[in-house]
Amino acid sequence: MGFISELLTKDYFVLFLVIGFGIALGNVRIKGISFDTSAVIFVAIFFGYLYNFYGVNFSIPPIIQSVGLVLFIYTIGMQAGPSFFSSFKENGAKLILLAGISVTAGGLTAISISYIYDVDMNMMSGLLTGALTSTPGLAASIEASGSPLASIGYGIAYPFGVLGVILFVKLGPLLFKVNIKTEEKNFEEISKSSTPPVINKNLIISNENVNGKTIKELRIRFMTKANISRIMKPNQLPFYPTRDTILETGDIIKAVGTVNALSRIELLLGKVTDIEIPRSGKYDIKWYVVSNDTVVNKTIKELNLFENYSATITRIRRASIDLAPHPTTRVKYGDKVLVSSSKGNVSAVTQLFGDSLKRIGETSFLPVAFGIAIGVILGFIAIPLGSMHLKLGLTGGVLLASIFLSWKGKFAGVIWNLTGPANQILRQFGLLLFLTPVGLNAGQSLVSAIQEHGVVLFLYGAIITLVPMIITVIVGRFFMKINFLSILGALTGGMTSTPGLSAADSMTESEAPQIAYAAVYPFSLVLIIIIAEIMAVL
Repeated sequence: MGFISELLTKDYFVLFLVIGFGIALGNVRIKGISFDTSAVIFVAIFFGYLYNFYGVNFSIPPIIQSVGLVLFIYTIGMQAGPSFFSSFKENGAKLILLAGISVTAGGLTAISISYIYDVDMNMMSGLLTGALTSTPGLAASIEASGSPLASIGYGIAYPFGVLGVILFVKLGPLLFKVNIKTEEKNFEEISKSSTPPVINKNLIISNENVNGKTIKELRIRFMTKANISRIMKPNQLPFYPTRDTILETGDIIKAVGTVNALSRIELLLGKVTDIEIPRSGKYDIKWYVVSNDTVVNKTIKELNLFENYSATITRIRRASIDLAPHPTTRVKYGDKVLVSSSKGNVSAVTQLFGDSLKRIGETSFLPVAFGIAIGVILGFIAIPLGSMHLKLGLTGGVLLASIFLSWKGKFAGVIWNLTGPANQILRQFGLLLFLTPVGLNAGQSLVSAIQEHGVVLFLYGAIITLVPMIITVIVGRFFMKINFLSILGALTGGMTSTPGLSAADSMTESEAPQIAYAAVYPFSLVLIIIIAEIMAVL
């Protein structure tokens, strides 16, 4: 027993023992639901409670918690940054506003409970971050307050924060008398009106003025906004054109674009024909990983894929989120791009993007180290506000630096973006190092906190989870007139609840919840952190 007792006072042993048990508990799934890495804090709280019960004075060195905090917050900013600013203009201010209302409602509910029932604000800050399942918010709260009460509140509110969102999403259509099929149809109609469908037509070139000129000389894409995907010349097999392909009268072309774009290309080249162009086996659709530094931060328009390679990007996957490509969308390091091209140009497209998983896996720690250092410096800068001086603090400084650097992508000759796998590993590692000492400290104060406030804390957590969701649906449905499926996506994004999004996805074949979630998640993530920091100083 003496040997075991000695082991349980070794900080490095306890650190990894708690992490191991926490991960094991997090892997347990009940009806598809699990706590994942967040389960570590529950195990740590239990260990902390035992140390307190047996009168053992034990703690993990504070530097472990600080290192975990900066790694975790830095990777959060790295994920949010690339789409943080673009979400305001590309995905609609309405959804951003709705998510903002959801998060703010949660914050105001927590603050109100604190003042009405005289509950410690640090405890309420923890209840808020647990109710919204926001570990970054918890990190910000603890860093700003230094109180173990925040982590206790988080542990109390987190379970219902996960289950409550899932139940609300599942029961929402019944409670608000919504027909999911009708909402799917309405969303599809709105999507078609805001984004005209891309169609194709076969044309026969009859305009003598274009005879003998190349696609580049005619500036077809610029003039008409349509693409030529295939050409069949008299007595020849169909082929995929390049910008140097010469057009001649009598050629049959397949033009691709919107109705308006096809009308313009018809005026330029010739009339619609019923002659079909046979499909060839020389067409390829392939995913490429962006690992070539030279294309990072370039827009799709600047890549000029169609003119140079007869290729088109049809989808971009960034940080596990699929994005619709636009001419102004910038390519980021580690992106996966789905490209359709002629098979003859596959090697050239591969060379352009790099497509090297090996290079993507070779993470450079130089930008991580300097990025965190820049964030720490920003956190210490005092901003004068009248007679007061405001500091962003460690969390705010590192978050601001990582959002800016990941948004820029390539800056000062350095690629700052982290690839998805590298970001995930660093984030998980940082989170584990942060949650373990936080939970151990919280566990030693758990009994006294519950004795002071009682089990009513669990009720407060449930209220903070439910109130924002009810307000979000009422405002979004009856005042902002937003599609209900989009409301569910904005709601789960505002609550930063991935299990909630999964529940919404299982109810519909529409992409509306996913699109709304991706639009609001980065903004909500940052807003929760800001509110948690404000609550910590109230």
